[in-house]
Amino acid sequence: MKRQMTNQFRISLLLTGCLLVLLVVSGCGTSSKSTVPEVSDNPFEMARVGTDSTLEVMTWNLEHFAKSATTTSDMVTLVVKSLEVDIIGMQEIESTIYFQKVLDGLDGWTGFKASSAGYSLNLAFLYREDENLQVDSIQEIMTDLSDPFPRRPLLLLGSFDGHPIAVINNHLKCCGDGIINPETYRDEETRRLNACLLLEEYVLTHLNGRHIYIVGDFNDELTDNLENNVFANFLGDPELWRAADLPIAEGPSSGWSFPGWPSHLDHILIDQSLFAAADGADAEVHVIPLHLFLPLGWGQYDEEISDHLPVVLKLKP
Repeated sequence: MKRQMTNQFRISLLLTGCLLVLLVVSGCGTSSKSTVPEVSDNPFEMARVGTDSTLEVMTWNLEHFAKSATTTSDMVTLVVKSLEVDIIGMQEIESTIYFQKVLDGLDGWTGFKASSAGYSLNLAFLYREDENLQVDSIQEIMTDLSDPFPRRPLLLLGSFDGHPIAVINNHLKCCGDGIINPETYRDEETRRLNACLLLEEYVLTHLNGRHIYIVGDFNDELTDNLENNVFANFLGDPELWRAADLPIAEGPSSGWSFPGWPSHLDHILIDQSLFAAADGADAEVHVIPLHLFLPLGWGQYDEEISDHLPVVLKLKP
């Protein structure tokens, strides 16, 4: 699997930096003619990830969406237009009105928002209506297991280029002390561990023959020691499972999905049916640093969009 960003993505960041330099320079001197190129209304247009021949699956926690009302929904619409990914698993989608506003601003996209989560921290999917991508159904699963799943997992079934796929979107219990202690009442780590065990069991029981993606805000680190690692069942079986974003988790904190802590909590797990594709020349996985495309950087992104950055996996099944 590629460990680096695409050349296009590197160029995008370079151009963004150059544009900021030009903006500073243009404010100096006495010339009345600006040398700054015209700026697009979409600040994210250089952050494109998707291609026509690859499948891009992304996870994005949108923190109390829409935290800045229309500003947030408009920003999210611009991001989705720019990235051109195929499937987005979203968390903390509180507002149905603003979720629909995003859909109304996107040509060739549709979606589904659940409504069962406590405090309205609902899961949702956005997906592209494309001839290569077919979505057959979206439904909540394991609906009677509220202890491991405070938000019911949301399952998307479909196919890409004729290959059956399943994407399970999650938002696991937050918080804890970093120690798995099943003797403690409703221990947060134990709840996340049990959720991971149940997700694996569900896949093995119900989703045979599909390419599997398990995505979402898992509220825990892939890099914890094995004794207290809630992902032990996945990480301990490398012939069957892989955390596609593990290189990010093992990398510098500047590349993590939750900069405010900082930590890397948003993950994409895949099963062995996707290993060859994930090792292919078309494959990439990275956190999208959307804040770098905004004039006020992280502060603006955090105020207007979210405290999480999206994580995306691109490959050709």
